[in-house]
Amino acid sequence: MIRYILKQNQSEGTSTFGKWYAYPVVEETMTLADLAKHMEEHNSGFSEAMCTGVIKAMVKCIKEQLLAGKNVKIDDLAIFSCGIKNREGAIREEDFTTTNNIAGVKFRARATGELRNYNLNLEATIRRA
Repeated sequence: MIRYILKQNQSEGTSTFGKWYAYPVVEETMTLADLAKHMEEHNSGFSEAMCTGVIKAMVKCIKEQLLAGKNVKIDDLAIFSCGIKNREGAIREEDFTTTNNIAGVKFRARATGELRNYNLNLEATIRRA
């Protein structure tokens, strides 16, 4: 169940000023240990410690592969990738420098398979908090 609250847009001078929008209420943030315990309780056949070890190794490997310039796809979850936060563009190609034109790198996750937005919309139950 996804619960939401309503907030009114207070940004004057925008086309959305004064309109009401739904925002999700986060019930809790699960840690890696919480997730491992949850997996154990689903009769995965693995202990909490085994699940923790596998998840930690997976996280480490995903980071390593992302920093090597690869995308990582976990079926029915997401495709993880890195993006670039650009500053203002250079007028000419030869004027472009990473220092002046790149603000940083960002982490991206794009839903895939069973987690795609279409499927979420079909399966999600939404209720006002």
